[in-house]
Parts: sequence; structure tokens; C-alpha cells
Amino acid sequence: MLTLLETVSVPTLPMVWFLLVTVLWLGYFFLEGFDYGVAMLIPILGKKNDKDKRVIVNTIGPVWDGNEVWLLTAGGAMFAAFPGWYASLFSGLYLPLLLVLVGLILRGVAFEYRSKHPGTRYRNMLDWFAIIGSFLPSLVFGVGFANFVIGLPNDGLLWNGSFWGLFGPFALLGGIMLVVLFLVHGAAFIALKTKDEIHERAEHFGSRVGWGATVLVAAFVICQNVFYPANSEFGDFRLLAWVAGIIAILAILASTVMTSRGRDGWGFILTGVSIVTLFVGIFAKMYGNLGFAQDEAIPVEQRLNILTAASSDTTLTIMTWAAVVFVPIVLAYQSWSYWVFSRRISTKNIPDEVEAVA
Repeated sequence: MLTLLETVSVPTLPMVWFLLVTVLWLGYFFLEGFDYGVAMLIPILGKKNDKDKRVIVNTIGPVWDGNEVWLLTAGGAMFAAFPGWYASLFSGLYLPLLLVLVGLILRGVAFEYRSKHPGTRYRNMLDWFAIIGSFLPSLVFGVGFANFVIGLPNDGLLWNGSFWGLFGPFALLGGIMLVVLFLVHGAAFIALKTKDEIHERAEHFGSRVGWGATVLVAAFVICQNVFYPANSEFGDFRLLAWVAGIIAILAILASTVMTSRGRDGWGFILTGVSIVTLFVGIFAKMYGNLGFAQDEAIPVEQRLNILTAASSDTTLTIMTWAAVVFVPIVLAYQSWSYWVFSRRISTKNIPDEVEAVA
């Protein structure tokens, strides 16, 4: 039986694909994080009139659906590279994942159909679809990844815990922290993309709520590294987790300061750095065990981990070549789309409504 003093050697391809899956999730949380934050801020920053709300929605209008592709790609990579990991999560955690799916559906309906009818009640309903549809995934992912840090109980094949057991104190801290962090990230993006009054509201919100996000991120990082250190039979990553966590705290703190000084670009970049480094620390803890508790009573070759959940070398080799070809193309296209839609907007860019003729 292996102890923490013995290190399990992980083959190159599973290690590479765990890192690639990590990068996909980091990209998703960086990009979709501000999407979620922007949508949740519609009733807060767009409280004056419908034009304000349309400005807020239009800041992410050209990019929100492209950002969601990162989630699909991350899920597809998990399915192909680590089918055991994917199957265990989707069979055991189907209810939380259903909540994420419901949220994504509500968001899609809200953004696609909001402009189809000028009625106030109709648009208010769809605004709430966008708000709820962004809040649910943010909360679920925060709670979920906090549970990955703790280590999900399993029988060596599938998760065998209870749904309500997912909502412990640390997990709830993770959920609240991620919601607030995405709100600040979204406010930084709105400040970067808008002018005039909405720009000022976004800066004011980010410079105030950013302090709360800093406290929550600090609490999460400290609890994670003190109570759930990144040290297992697959390697000792405690230093990496601490360094990444400290950078996350300093980045969100610096973002708050920059936003309060009107440095919108730095404010947005630094909230993104905070999100990315925060999840680097989380994935450092997940390396090897994939977020599942490792029962020493079960032989290592029968546990649910990076070795037993991985696909064959042939599958991973084919996937690697496909990734080398297509990932740069996707990155280039998405970078180009952000460059095309890089100009700031305000209510002056929003045309007045034209009433439909019966």
C-alpha cells in the first residue's frame, strides 16, 4: 500500500492531457466568468432604463456564445482523455450538472430572444433568465470545485456521497466566493467596454465589491491550503498551491485598487489573473486524484485516479495531434473576434425602439 511518502509515476500522455484539460477550464472561467458577472449585474448597473440594460447585454453580445464553447471543449476533452473521470462525474453528480445545464439554457434563451419584442415585462422576464442562468452555474461550479479540493467520496469506481453532503462550510465558501469574484470580473469588463454613466457605475461597483472579493478569495485560499494541502501519492504541490493562491489574492486586491483609479484595462486583466491562479491552485490539488478521495484501503490500481480513468495511449496520441492542429486555429479566431468588437459603447450607440406596426 502506498503512503504519501511514496510517489506514483504518471505516464506522459495522461499528464499532458490533465494539463490541457486544466488549461481549457482556466480559459472557460476567465472568459465565461465575466459573461456570468455581466449578466448578474443587469439589474444593478442597468437600473435606470432599458437602454442601459441593452448596453450591458451588448458588451457580451458578440462573444458570450463563443465563450461557452470552452466548457464544451473541456467536457469533450475529459470525455475522450479520461472517460472514467467523465463517467463518474456525470453519473454521480447529475443533479448539480443539471442545474448548470438549466442555467445555460436560460442564458441562451435570454440573450437570443431579448430583442425580439419591445415589451417591458417580456424583457424583464428574460433579464431574470439571464441573471438566474448566470448565478446558478457560478454557484454550482464554486461549490463543485471546492468539493474537488476536499476530495469526493467514492467506492473506487463512482461517487457515492449524498447531494446535501456537498454543501459543507468550505464548499459554500467556494460558491459564494466564485459568485462575488465573477461579479467583480464582470464589472471590470463592463467598465472596459462602456462609456459615460454605465462606465462610472461599473467602476464604482468594482472598486467597492472588490474588497469583499479579496476577503473571500483570501479566506478560500487559506482554508484550502491549511485544511486540504496539495500533497498526495502523485506528488507534493503544496508550494505551487500556496504561490498560486497568494497571487490570486494579490491580483484581486490590485484589481480593486486599479479600478478605483480608473485603470480599467489593468482592472480587468488582474481580475482574470486572480481567477486563473485561483484555479491553478485548485487543479494542483486535483492532480492525480482528479478531485476524488483516495482510500488507502483500496489498491492504487483500483482507485479512481489519473491512471485508472485515462484512455489508451493510442487515443491520447491521436487527440494530441488533433489539438496541435486545431487549438491554435480556434485561439486565433477568438482573438480576432475580440479585436473586431473591442470598441467601447454607450447609450448613444443604442437606437431608439421602433414600435411594431400591427
